[in-house]
Amino acid sequence: MTTTSAADRGLHPRPQLVRPDRWWSLDGPWAFALDDADAGLRERWHAPAAADRFDREIVVPFPPESAASGVADHGDHAALWYRRSFAVPADLGAGPGADRLLLHLGAVDHEADVWVDGQHAVRHEGGQTPFSVDVTDLLDRDAPADAHVVVVRATDDRTDVEQPRGKQDWQPEQHSIWYHRTSGIWRTVWLERVPAVAVADVAWRPDVPGGRMAAQVRLRATAPAGTRLRVRLTRAGEDLGAAEVPVEGSVADVSVAIPRQANGQLYERLLWSPDSPVLLDAEVALLAADGTELDRLESYCGLRSVATEGGVLLLNDRPFFLRSVLEQGYWPGSHLTPPSPDALRAEVQLTKDLGFNAVRVHQKVEDPRYLYWCDVLGLAVWSETAGAYRFSDEAVAQLTREWLDLVRRDVSHPSIIAWVPFNESWGVQHVAHDPAQQAYSRALTDLTRALDPTRPVISNDGWEHTASDLLTVHDYADSGAVLGPRYADGAAVAAALGGVGPAGRRMWVGGPAPEPGSVPVLLTEFGGVSYAPGAPEGSWGYSEARSTEDLEARLSDIVGAVRSSAVLQGYCYTQLTDTGLETNGLCDEDRNPKLPPETYRRIFAG
Repeated sequence: MTTTSAADRGLHPRPQLVRPDRWWSLDGPWAFALDDADAGLRERWHAPAAADRFDREIVVPFPPESAASGVADHGDHAALWYRRSFAVPADLGAGPGADRLLLHLGAVDHEADVWVDGQHAVRHEGGQTPFSVDVTDLLDRDAPADAHVVVVRATDDRTDVEQPRGKQDWQPEQHSIWYHRTSGIWRTVWLERVPAVAVADVAWRPDVPGGRMAAQVRLRATAPAGTRLRVRLTRAGEDLGAAEVPVEGSVADVSVAIPRQANGQLYERLLWSPDSPVLLDAEVALLAADGTELDRLESYCGLRSVATEGGVLLLNDRPFFLRSVLEQGYWPGSHLTPPSPDALRAEVQLTKDLGFNAVRVHQKVEDPRYLYWCDVLGLAVWSETAGAYRFSDEAVAQLTREWLDLVRRDVSHPSIIAWVPFNESWGVQHVAHDPAQQAYSRALTDLTRALDPTRPVISNDGWEHTASDLLTVHDYADSGAVLGPRYADGAAVAAALGGVGPAGRRMWVGGPAPEPGSVPVLLTEFGGVSYAPGAPEGSWGYSEARSTEDLEARLSDIVGAVRSSAVLQGYCYTQLTDTGLETNGLCDEDRNPKLPPETYRRIFAG
C-alpha cells in the first residue's frame, strides 16, 4: 500500500523507488576548497585530519559557479573538494543480515572520487548520471555516530570538448547559445538505509495491447535461495492485480495482468496521456523462502504505448499531435540545478499553462523529480542528452556509457515518449560524409532500441538523420509566408526535406531516405522570436519583436502556419524561457510570461 503523498514523493530524489522514512538528504552547507595546484590527492585532503584544508563553505547541490552556492566563482580550478559530517542511525548494525547504508549522489560533473571516514568509496565518470555506494563497511566504528565524514573530489575541465557538456560554455564567459558551466556536485546527495537483501532498481514496461504491466527488477546482490518477488498494482485504492515470481540470481522479470471488461474497454480509463495522466501505484516486495518480507518499496508506472504507423505518431494507438516547447532547464541563480524541488513542479505547470502538451528538454537529462511531475501533471517528454563537441574514440566511449545509464534510469517514466541521443550533429559534425560517424549514430540509436523497444528514437534531431524513427527538422524561417507553403502538404514536405533541408543540411545521410509518408515528420525547432527590452549587449533571437503586440502578431503568424500543415505530426517552439544571451523565450529568465498565458494558449493550442 502506498503511504507517500504525491507532494512528498516529489521531494524524493528518486520518486519511482521510495522506501518511506528510510532516507535523508545531505544537501545544505558543506565545507569546500578550491584546489588550483591539484595538491589535494598528494596531501591527502580526504583524510579525517585534513579538515583545515577546507577554508570555504558551499551550499550543495548548487554548482560553485552559481550565486545560489554562495561561491559564485567562474574560474578554472584543477579540482573541487567538498567535505561534511553526517550521522548514522544508532541501531545500524554490522555483519551479515544487518541493514546497509547507501550514499547516493544525483550527479557530479564531470569526474568524482568519494571517501568515507578516510577510505576511498567510489570513483565515477559522467556528469549527468547518478551513482551510489554502500558505505557500511567503510564507517569508522570508533567515531561518534554523528561525526562520520564524506569527502568528494570533483574535476571538470572547461576545455575538454570530448565530454558530454551540452550547453555548458568552454569559454571563460558565456557567449552565443552557451551558458555558464555547472561543475562539481549539482544534484541531491542523500543517504538511504536499505535491508541486506534489497531492490536496486525497477524498469517498468507497459504492454497496452496485451493489457499487462511488465517489470524487470534488479537486486543489489544475489538473492538467497527461495527468494520471491511480489508486485501489486493499485489505482486510487482499487486492486488491479498482483504477481509473484521466484528470484534467481540478482534479476527477476514479472508481469501483472490488468483487468478488462468483457468488451475490452476497461483498460482505456487506466491509460496515461497528457490529457489524462493516470498513474498506477505499485508495491514491490522481496520475500524470503519462509514468507518473511526482506524489502519493500513504493513505485508507480503508467500504462501507455507510443508508436508510429506510416507518417503518423501514435499515443495509445491514437494520433497524437505534439505541441512542444524547448526547455533548457537553466536558472540564472543556480544554473542547471533548480533553485528548489518545488521549482520543478512549477516549471511543468507553467509549460502546461501556456498551452503545451509536451516538452523537449534540450541538451540536458533532467532531474528525476522533474520527470515525476511530468508523469503526474501530464506533460510528454522528448528526452535528449547533453552532447560532446568532438568525435573521437574517447568521446564515443563517454557518451555511450552515460547515455545507456540514463536510458536505464528514466525508462520507467510514462511521460517520456522519445529518445534523442544526438542533436544537430553535435559530436558528429561530419556525419554527412564520414562512415565512422554514421556508424556511431546508427549504433547508438540501435543500442537505445535494444534497451527500450517501446519508444521511437531520433538518431540526430534537426537534420542528417541516419536510422531515425521520426524525421525531425529545425527551421527558423521568420514568417508564415515561408513556413506555410513549405509544410502545407505531402508534396511540399517531400520537396523541402527530400535532399537539403531549410538549414542547408542534408536531411538523411548514409543510405536512402525513407519514402514520403512512411515516417512521421515533426518541426522540432522553430520560432525563437526575441522580445527583451533592456537586454544586455549580445542578447539575441532568431528574429526580433519590437513590442508585445508585435510579439503576439509574429507568434500568431508562424505558429498558425505550422498548425495549418496537413502533414506535420507536431512541433517544438524555441523556447520556454530566456536563457543566458538567448532572449527568445516565451517567458523571461525568472519565468514571467511576456504575454498573458491565455494568449499563448490561444496561439499554440487553439
